[in-house]
Amino acid sequence: MTGESADVVVVGGGPAGLFCAAQLPAGLDVLVLERMPGPGAKLLLSGSGQANLTHEGTVGAFLEHYGAKDHGRFLRHAFAALPNDALCRWFTDHGVPIEVREDGKVFPVSRRSQDVLDAVLDACSAHRVRVRTGVRVQSVERAKDGLLVGTGAGAVEGLSVVIATGGASYPQTGSSGDGFRLAAELGHTVVEPRPALTPIEPDPYPFADLAGVTVPGASLTLEREERRVAFEQGDLLFTHRGLSGPVVLHLSRSVLPHDRLRVSFLNPLRADEVDARVVALCAEHGAARLPAVLSPLGLPDRLVRRLLELAALPPDLIGARVTREARRALVAALTALPLEVSRVGGFGVAMATAGGVALGEVDPRTMGSRLVPGLFFAGEVLDIDGDSGGYNLQAAFSTGALAAAGVARYLGSVPSGRS
Repeated sequence: MTGESADVVVVGGGPAGLFCAAQLPAGLDVLVLERMPGPGAKLLLSGSGQANLTHEGTVGAFLEHYGAKDHGRFLRHAFAALPNDALCRWFTDHGVPIEVREDGKVFPVSRRSQDVLDAVLDACSAHRVRVRTGVRVQSVERAKDGLLVGTGAGAVEGLSVVIATGGASYPQTGSSGDGFRLAAELGHTVVEPRPALTPIEPDPYPFADLAGVTVPGASLTLEREERRVAFEQGDLLFTHRGLSGPVVLHLSRSVLPHDRLRVSFLNPLRADEVDARVVALCAEHGAARLPAVLSPLGLPDRLVRRLLELAALPPDLIGARVTREARRALVAALTALPLEVSRVGGFGVAMATAGGVALGEVDPRTMGSRLVPGLFFAGEVLDIDGDSGGYNLQAAFSTGALAAAGVARYLGSVPSGRS
């Protein structure tokens, strides 16, 4: 590789990098460098191997699914360049028909992430993109005619470089944070990376034996120093070690150790509405034991029994004998159960990375660096993390497409250093 050159060097062979390479003009000499033995390792895991490509909805609605408001606004130009419906058309046109589930998630009809990867690789091949695997990029430096990309096998000079290395989640797929280091060495600010879309582990955790039980439509309120700092609602899943499910994954980007969660298992009912419901049920089923009395609430029996235990109420207590004090304890357990956060799941289990290259140093109209001419970014290496449900893959494809357009414009505006 020593002395090699290319018009564009794309660092990272994941969805953002490969899609960027596939969208570049066919006449450019494009080289993709991927550290893993094969490209798209993390893409193959997405959607449990089924590739949740995107989500239905308007671009405006999409912008609300990326944490901080300025993060969503940053993506407006990327989503204008490649909105969700255009992404679906692209894959359909490239032999991967898609379908929209009732919950709005979009998948290939085959439910095979390999089909998605193959389509992008075929598009790269059609444009004569060179994809080189097993090559770890060690450095990116400014050079006379562009940027010099250093690897263990030598250096390659590019008129332009796109850093699309992903974040730090699922490091076994090659996303180990290399892009953050490369960006920082070029002078970019990197917002401290942290796990996102990851389980939350309370301590003590009273639901380990309920692993696999799901509570639809629960809500979580996050408190810090007695103040409410975040709120989410959605399906809640108990695991052996902690809480998971969409409501937890979406909240996890905001959680710090020693925060407090308050769980409502009967969202959207307010505490006074649940109290009135419990009063009515106890009156209607006065001779029945509490698990049977509460069964119309629709919660799993095992969960009801555990909540009774946490409220210090015996399961053989009958409805007619529930005192006001006992009812208040029960309602509190049902609507505002406190759990102290010990930690969130690490990068090994996190589906995404929060933090990354600071957005203020990247032009949202091109994905180009504001600090280094010819340098571009795409995908999770940026300080952007979306909700689960296809939002992160959409951002990867859209920023990749916009970076390709930005690179094409940039190369059209600078003199070529090669004959």
